[in-house]
Amino acid sequence: MGVLSFFFFVFLVSQVGFGQQTTDPKEVDALNKLIDYWNLRDRLNITDDPCIQNATWANEIANPRVACDCGGNTCHITHLKIYALDISGEIPSELFVLKDLMDLNLGQNVLNGSIPAEIEQLSNMQYLSLGINNFTGPVPQELGNLTKLIILSFSSNNFVGSLPTSLGKLTSLQELYIDSSGVSGPIPQELANLKSLQILWASDNQFTGKLPDFFGTLTELRTLRLQGTLLEGPIPNSFSALNKLEDLRIGDLSGEDSSLEFLQNQKTLSILILRNCLLSGKIPDQLGEFSKLQELDLSFNKLTGQIPESFQDLVSLQYLYLGSNNLNGQLPANILGPNIIAIDVSFNPLSGSLPQNFAKAGLSMNVVGTSIDANNLQDKKASGMLQCLQADFKCSNKVPSKSFSVKCGGTGQTSASGVEYEGDFESMGSASLYTSSENLWAVSNTGNFISNPNGPQYIAQTGSQITGTLDSELYKTARISPSSLRYYGLGLKNGIYSVELHFAEIGMVDSHSWKGLGRRIFDVYIQGERVLKDFNIKEAAGGSKKALIKTLEANVTNTIMDIHFFWAGKGTCCIPYQSTYGPLVSAIHVSRASDAAGSSKGDKKRIGKLIGISVACVAGLVIISSVFYLWWIKEDSPKHKRIYTDSPRK
Repeated sequence: MGVLSFFFFVFLVSQVGFGQQTTDPKEVDALNKLIDYWNLRDRLNITDDPCIQNATWANEIANPRVACDCGGNTCHITHLKIYALDISGEIPSELFVLKDLMDLNLGQNVLNGSIPAEIEQLSNMQYLSLGINNFTGPVPQELGNLTKLIILSFSSNNFVGSLPTSLGKLTSLQELYIDSSGVSGPIPQELANLKSLQILWASDNQFTGKLPDFFGTLTELRTLRLQGTLLEGPIPNSFSALNKLEDLRIGDLSGEDSSLEFLQNQKTLSILILRNCLLSGKIPDQLGEFSKLQELDLSFNKLTGQIPESFQDLVSLQYLYLGSNNLNGQLPANILGPNIIAIDVSFNPLSGSLPQNFAKAGLSMNVVGTSIDANNLQDKKASGMLQCLQADFKCSNKVPSKSFSVKCGGTGQTSASGVEYEGDFESMGSASLYTSSENLWAVSNTGNFISNPNGPQYIAQTGSQITGTLDSELYKTARISPSSLRYYGLGLKNGIYSVELHFAEIGMVDSHSWKGLGRRIFDVYIQGERVLKDFNIKEAAGGSKKALIKTLEANVTNTIMDIHFFWAGKGTCCIPYQSTYGPLVSAIHVSRASDAAGSSKGDKKRIGKLIGISVACVAGLVIISSVFYLWWIKEDSPKHKRIYTDSPRK
């Protein structure tokens, strides 16, 4: 029996020995080098085999996370997550030793350099996230060799050049996130092979050429976002085949006009945003059959005709934006459905009365720039003044104003230079108009932050000190908007005005963290003329929480001034948190400089006396100007340069 017991013991030991699973030593060595390279030892201090059972770092919610597949006697690392931990530096070659990786998440860090071509060695990869980093250089063609990919993200980076045509080989791809990645040029025709694609985020890139017709063949698409690009219309009729769409956002197209004819069977849509797309023609009645629509935005287009009566059947609709079109007639009597939160029909030649239930609780409504009788919605005097925004409405004022000053998003205060800024702290909704107590100015907001975790907020604020100014408090609050923010000077004396726009970026941070990688970009129009294009406060001021003043000029000819802050789909959307984008302004100061129509008789006499002196000075001025010009052309002028183009409201 003793001999039998001994042999049985030896058998058990041998079985245990054979059953032990260890990780490939090369992978263990590579992983440890990665941990040290990215200074993660205090978070991921692996002293044993990284693939031991029940390791804390293998849990799905662990971060950093390392998980393995131990199907055979040798374990292999298959999952690596280092998410939002501010790791920096370039991608080291040790990463490509982990050839069994299926899931790699390096998102929301500050990694830089180019993505190495060796990434093609990770041929088992199914989920790859490189979004929100500082990667540069071209997107490598070798990504197209990762043919098992299901999800790919490299959004919010600083890549250059075109999308590689090799991405067309990723025929298993279901989700592609490339928004704000820096890529440019035409969208490759090879992407037509991505027949499994369900989600495509591609906004805020320098794409050129026509909006691709082949998108209409990607019939599995549920979400498509293409805003803030250089793409040209029209929207192809092939898009009518996209019957599974739930979220469609296209914006800021140039070139040919588009129509809404492609909207036929997309009845699963809950969000439809076709803003600033050169849409023309009428709104089709069949849109009223899209019963799942929660948000419909057709603003800043050239739509004509009447608002369809069928809109009363949009029972799920919460937000309706039809502003800045050429819609006429009256509002449908029952346009305000049971779930409506906001409706904007501003800047349309609409007439008639407000809908019967316009006073329902929680509803915000904007009808400025129309002929709709809005006396029950806003102050009667203000309504009369705001009618001056209509092109064919001539205005005058017996006691005209010559200035107005607004502390946007905060209480009133007096600046160090003695300017009295009136407070603008009214709580506004997604389609709101507020008029100051003395009817000197008004403010309107259009749009909603769809994914804001803090709910509907249209004021930003900070407790931090603002540098570069004696008026730090003036910049600690600001109005923000996801779409369109307008300030109106009311009852002004006609003439030339100086317009001071005060900015400080208080929603985005200066940091070596990924939280400092956000870019807020918007346009500014004054009196319908674009005066600031692709304006980035943080970049112009040299950092966040730094005061910046832009001084511009405007001509008032009909007693009213229109200052329009407009989001054209550009900039990051979600850094440092969801829905961080769109216009922001801290304060406005407008003061009269001169008459617009010419000088008075007294002015002419003074001018006559000055002519002789002026002629005597011409020679000297020519010499000085020549020297100044030679200096100026060598420098990048920091002064504003007007860009003569149409306002998007046209």
